[in-house]
Amino acid sequence: MSARNDVAPDTLGVELAEDGIVVEYTDGRDTYYRGVPEKVAGTLRTQPNKLVQILVTDPTETEGVMMYVNDRNTHDDILESSGVGRVMLDPGEEEELFPGVTVRMDGYAIEVEADPETARGRVFVFEEDELDEQSYEMVNED
Repeated sequence: MSARNDVAPDTLGVELAEDGIVVEYTDGRDTYYRGVPEKVAGTLRTQPNKLVQILVTDPTETEGVMMYVNDRNTHDDILESSGVGRVMLDPGEEEELFPGVTVRMDGYAIEVEADPETARGRVFVFEEDELDEQSYEMVNED
């Protein structure tokens, strides 16, 4: 199987803790995103060549869906068994991942725009590589 196909996400368990976010995959594994996400209004532009993951919670904040954007390392069968989705975009392409959550490729950087009210939950973006991990929460401007 190709490691570069779009994959639809499943519903995942989510736990919002004071010092981070736990996501439980459908295969029983979980991952912990450390730190309190930085709040961002407007457009979030990630660094080129970072792994970008977008998590949208449901209104109860106990479940959500997660999408990888342009992940070329994880094989389809692993994503399908974990419940994580993936979207592959070329430079200049844009896609609405979920109602109220849009991603676009600007060169090799990924731009994320989100309206949590339209998404009907909280929207988190995780940006990481082997050396660094950043987390953001998309919010509406006051």
